[in-house]
Formats: sequence, C-alpha cells, structure tokens
Amino acid sequence: MHEFLVSTAAFVVLVGVMVIVHEFGHFALAKLFRVRVEAFSFGFGPRLFGFKYGETDYKVCLLPLGGYVKMTGETPDQVSGSTPGTPVVGQIVERIPGQEALSETPDGDPGSFTTHPRWQRILIGLAGPGANFMLAFVLMIFYYGWINEVPAVQVPSTTVEWITPGSAAAAAGFQPGDVITRFENAGNPDWEKIYERSKLNANQTVPVTVDRAGATLNLNLTVPASAKNDDFDVSNAGLQPQYMPGPIGVQEVASGTPAEQAGLRAGDAIEAVDGNQFHSVGTLLAYMQAGQGKPITLTVLRNGADVQVVAHPAKLDATGWKLGFVAVMPPFRQNPLPLAEAFNKATDFCADNSFLIVEVLQRIFTHKIAVSQLAGPVGIARMAGDAAEMKGWLPKFGLAGEISLNLGILNLMPFPILDGGLILLLLIESVLRRDISINVKERIYQAAFVVLVAFFAFIIFNDVTKLPIFTHLKP
Repeated sequence: MHEFLVSTAAFVVLVGVMVIVHEFGHFALAKLFRVRVEAFSFGFGPRLFGFKYGETDYKVCLLPLGGYVKMTGETPDQVSGSTPGTPVVGQIVERIPGQEALSETPDGDPGSFTTHPRWQRILIGLAGPGANFMLAFVLMIFYYGWINEVPAVQVPSTTVEWITPGSAAAAAGFQPGDVITRFENAGNPDWEKIYERSKLNANQTVPVTVDRAGATLNLNLTVPASAKNDDFDVSNAGLQPQYMPGPIGVQEVASGTPAEQAGLRAGDAIEAVDGNQFHSVGTLLAYMQAGQGKPITLTVLRNGADVQVVAHPAKLDATGWKLGFVAVMPPFRQNPLPLAEAFNKATDFCADNSFLIVEVLQRIFTHKIAVSQLAGPVGIARMAGDAAEMKGWLPKFGLAGEISLNLGILNLMPFPILDGGLILLLLIESVLRRDISINVKERIYQAAFVVLVAFFAFIIFNDVTKLPIFTHLKP
C-alpha cells in the first residue's frame, strides 16, 4: 500500500510538472502571437476547480493523465480539447471527431488560431516540445551546477568484479578483473552505457572488447532476452560490476540470521568471500545464489585483525539466499561543477538520452526490439515511486529529465493528434499553398484517434502485466 501511494503521488507530481511546462510552451507562444486561448487545463474530463482570468479558463480536471491548451478556431474541431497539446502518456479524446459538424472560424477573427500565418502556427506547435527540452536542460544544469552527487571513492574503470557461473558472460569468456573498453558501438563505456546498450540488444549478440592484465581481447556477449524487461540489470547477463573499492562494511546484523549465527558483527568489514575479493552486496548476493546455499568462508577485518568466519546462507525471504545483515551505504559527496562544465554535462545528458530515444523508436519500427518494452502510465508511476524513495538527487533529476525529453521527442513524431502531426499538415499546406479539406482532416484525425486509443490501451495492459503481482505468478 505504501509503495502504491508513493508511486501515485510521485506520478501525479511528475506528470503535472511535465504537462504544465509542455502546455505553457504552447500557451506562451499563442499569447505572443495574439491567439485567443480559451482554456489551459491540467487533466481531462469534468472540471474540478480553477479560475478565469481574462479570456482564459485555468482549470484542473478529473483525470490527471495530461493536459491541453484550447485555442479559438482549431480544426479539426476539439480533438483532445486541443491541437497542439499532448499528455505524457497518450491522448485522451474528450470528443471524437465527427460526433458533431466541423465548422471553420468566421473570417476576420484576429484571435483565431486558423487565421494566423502558418509559420506562426508551426512555431506554436513546436513550442510545447521545445519547453520540454528546455526543462530537461535546465534541470540537469541545476543538478550538475548546484548538487552533482559523486561517490566519495569510486572505481574509475568499467571493471568486472565477478562472473556468474553458467551465465551469458561466462559463456562469452569474461573473467573477474576484466576491464570493458568497448561495448557494441560505445567506446570506453561506463556501466550506465553498458546497461543502455544491453537494453537495445535483448537476445542479440554484441561485440565486447576487454583489457585483461594489459592484453586486449575481443569477446561476443549474447544479451539475455530478459534485457527487454523493466527490472533488467547487467548482472542478469552474469556481469557483476565493481563500482567501489574496499571491503563490504557491516552496519547492522539481524537477530536469528545466518550472519548472527556465524558471529558477524556491526562494524565488521568483509574483505573476501571464499578467497574472492568482493566490494558490493550485489556481488555477494549473486555469489550466494550461484552456490545454492553452500557454506561460505568470510574473511572479516575486525579491530585491525583478519578473522575467518563460516556462514550458512538461508532463504530468509522469497528473493533468495541471504545472510541477514545491513551493509554500510557507500559514502557520497556533493561536487558542484563550474557553470561552463555543468552546461556541457547537461548538454551531453540531453543529447545522449535524445539519441537513445530516437534509436529505441528506430529499433521498434525495424522490429529489433518489441513495443512491449515501452512504459506507459503504470510503468512511469513505478519508476517515479522508485526514484522518490531512492537516496540522493540524481535518480529524481535524471528521471524527470529523461521523461521530459521523451515527451518532447514523441510529440514531434509526424502522427496526427500529436504536435508533429499538426506541423506536418501545416508544412504540406505550405507546399500546396492551400488548406487541406476539412473533411480530409476529419478522416485523418478519426483514424489517428482509433490507432492512438488502441496503442494506449495496449501500453496500459502491458504495464499492468509487468506488476509484481503478475510477474511473481510466472514459473
């Protein structure tokens, strides 16, 4: 219940900010060009509350799944209450095109959207996505320039700490201590980049270059099909990353657990496990799962001296074999960057994520990855809830920036109802030097409406099937 409430609250806040910024872009440029804005709405459906200032009704509606700006004289009439203006998770249509006759705005109305030059209407359409790009950029400049959390101590290279026996990485020939210098087409990648490239290559073989004790080796890794799932991690391919140097610190030992029975104490530092130098709990957990509960010998630093203890992992919960202690969280520090460097980092963040979104769309259209990998409102809510509960600011700023970029790019797709569809029609009209027939536009928007609603329903269904209540039922 707690997770549901956190996810719901985080989703509403996140979507609310994205929608308000997106629609404000349309609103601001419409006002600049003296287009009459009849409504600025957060949400769809029945009006809950709001106020009217001048000619515009500023309101909050029942369904918080997007928003819209309604301008006088839009055609086709009242698609989603607005064109342009698209919510984060898909269009909701208040009135289906064709339910009532379309009518053009009387000539001579200076406040009508359709009486303004096409170049102005195109700029109004671009303003929403542009506002989202600007929001992502500003968020990341603020993060890098005023926060920028970094590990107090970290491993500078992409070093493999351990390889899970029988995994894809083991089959590819990886060994502990390998340093990954190229993964698919990414040179000198960090672990985040390896994760991204893995997600794009589920069930495919990718070339990987590693440095092994000074020698360069070329390996071929078959990325597991599970890379298409939301909960995928590079460890699922058998690669256990080394993020931090030093031993695993023990903060607390739970009563009655294998850790307590083995004599582990708070303040201990686990230097080795069966002779393997592990630096993170993730690697230790993977090692215990591979051992299926076999006893393990821990080399523990206690009061300046090494102590050997033997522990017997147990299935303390449904997630697998554990010892039952709480590890010391790695220390982080804030390292704000100079403005010029923060500007460059924010630019790189926006560029990398934008190219990634475009590549995902390209691979969907070429059937290299499945549409089911896309996240809808439920998936976004889960990610927002997870980010809200994570320590530190990077998960929060990073997710907000990524979703804002997603919203901007998806809205630019040349699909009717989206901003890109409006812009495409206006460009076609500019080439033809005449307006497209209202009847033709009506048919285009009707077809687009059906396709978009079907797609939206599929994404929601796919989101729901990924919930833990369903995934735990799988064998």
